[in-house]
Amino acid sequence: MILAGRVRLGDTVADKPGRLVEENRPVRVLDDLHPYVGRGGVKLEHALRVFHLDPAGKTAVDIGASTGGFTDCLLQHGAKKVFAVDVGYGQLDWKLRNHPRVVCLDRQNARELKPEDLGEAVDLAVIDVSF
Repeated sequence: MILAGRVRLGDTVADKPGRLVEENRPVRVLDDLHPYVGRGGVKLEHALRVFHLDPAGKTAVDIGASTGGFTDCLLQHGAKKVFAVDVGYGQLDWKLRNHPRVVCLDRQNARELKPEDLGEAVDLAVIDVSF
């Protein structure tokens, strides 16, 4: 948050994480700048706009879901259902994990994913992986 410029010491931007601060100096954190659980949602929103894609009413798969920034963006843009797939475990934000339109598929390597693992066809795939 400090490196992102979101922390203020009085009216000054905190610019160094290791900086010592006087005990009586007011410290505040600015509100989050995006409406998604992760910054990936902002990136996907931009792509949806640039490429004129509308996920409304569609079933999507989010490969490499992690905390769920893409999943959250898809939901907020009206996706009917999102399969959140990640090889990790327990990373998906709690509100998304419990969302009625999200199917969380933890510990699932996308390279081994088969159509029957989802149980239905998807209309849209979004992917952010590092393998």
